[in-house]
Parts: sequence; structure tokens; C-alpha cells
Amino acid sequence: MRLRVEFTTEPFDLDEAPRHAVVAREVIQAAELDAVDVGPFGNTAEGGADAVIVAVDALLRRSLEAGATRVSLQVNVIADGPEGVPGAPEGAPEIAEDGR
Repeated sequence: MRLRVEFTTEPFDLDEAPRHAVVAREVIQAAELDAVDVGPFGNTAEGGADAVIVAVDALLRRSLEAGATRVSLQVNVIADGPEGVPGAPEGAPEIAEDGR
């Protein structure tokens, strides 16, 4: 499965990139992702599901530690592979097909 993540961090500073924004971009650029596009008002990257999920975890942890007060992100499935949906972490509750 391939995923696309789009994200921004706040607070914004139009004069210079805040530390949390720089850290978030560094995390995404260093991750094993492809099609990375960073910009002043939004960032996107694509990759395999596991790589995107690991990158999002690091992005959230490191940008919040660097002073972000808000992280907005969206994750989309862009291609389904034969492996299907990646498994939930160990100990996570199972979700039935009806959403319960």
C-alpha cells in the first residue's frame, strides 16, 4: 500500500522558518519516502505505508518537541498493494469490518 502525507506545523512565521517547521522537514526529507515536496505553506511526501507511518510518528514527536503548537496532517491511500492494510501495533484494539 502506498500513502501520501500532507502536513503543516504551526505557529507560522513569515519572516523565517520556525525551528519546528525545519525539524518537520528534516524528518520527512531523511525518511525512506519518495516524491517529497516541501514548501512554505505545506509539505507532501509519498511512500510505502510502513515508511509513511514511521515518518509521521517521528514528525509528530520531533516537531512538537521543537515548539509546534499544532500539526495538521492528512494521510491518503494512493495505491493498494497485495499486502492490504498494514497491521495495527501490538496490543491495539481490533476494529471489525462494520467499524466497531
